[in-house]
This record gives sequence, C-alpha cells and structure tokens, in this order.
Amino acid sequence: MDIELTYDKGLLRGIGGVEITYGRREWMDSTPRALGSWTLEYQRFSSTLRAVGGVEITYRRWSSLPLAVGQWSCEHSRFGGRLLRIGPYELSYDRHGSRVCAVGPLEILYDRRGSRPISVRPHGEALSDDLLLALFLVLFWQQQTWDAQCQARH
Repeated sequence: MDIELTYDKGLLRGIGGVEITYGRREWMDSTPRALGSWTLEYQRFSSTLRAVGGVEITYRRWSSLPLAVGQWSCEHSRFGGRLLRIGPYELSYDRHGSRVCAVGPLEILYDRRGSRPISVRPHGEALSDDLLLALFLVLFWQQQTWDAQCQARH
C-alpha cells in the first residue's frame, strides 16, 4: 500500500499520517518547523537544517553537504554532487541523476510531469521512524536543491 505525500499551497504537508507544519507566516517563509512531534531546528539566519527532534545533522564545513545524521554517516558521490547513502539507507536516482527514486526499501513516485513526489511505495518494510526521518531529509534536501537551481536560472 502506497504512502501518500500531501500538499497544500505548494508545500509538503504530510507523509502518510505524519503532519509537516510551518511557521505562522508560511506565505513568507516556506520552511517547515515540525515533522509530526519532532521539532525542526535550523542554523541561525539560515535554512540549513541543524536537527530533527533530538537528532543532530552535521555538515561539511562551508557547504550544505551532510556528513552525519545523528549516528548515521552520509556518503556522497565522488565530487559531492549527490547524496548516495544516509546511514543504512542507500539512495537511488533516475537515469538523469536529478531525482531520488528510492530511499532504501521506499520507492518514490512522482506526478506525471516528474516534478513533485506524490507517494512512496514501501517494498517489504513499514514506515519506521528511522525511514520516515531519512525520507523527509531526502525530500527536504532535494526540494532545497531544486529551489536553488530555479533561483539561479532567474
């Protein structure tokens, strides 16, 4: 059974039954503030995610490449262009390398245009807290990358 990704006003609002909440002024700030009961913390004056609940995220110095998520290490492609693994979860990309298609046992399905993830298909594993965390981070970082690319073009 697929896990639905819900959107409202262009913002990801839920993964399955887990709500993603935003600040009071979401029309000005589209930065998520909570994933279910987990508070999202950011670096001061930045949209760089520092922690999810009690799980800290460590980045490479002067970059937005994550080195670790709590006790999990992160692996990147040779020149740091793509995240390849978060802890035990390997990431798979489409043939162009621009969209994440799987996080461990979770297949990510996109809309017809291929621009928005709409659901997740678990293959033999339920959506545990660890998988939820990894999936959220992948979707969050992917959206940040796409937003930065869009701003660079304009």
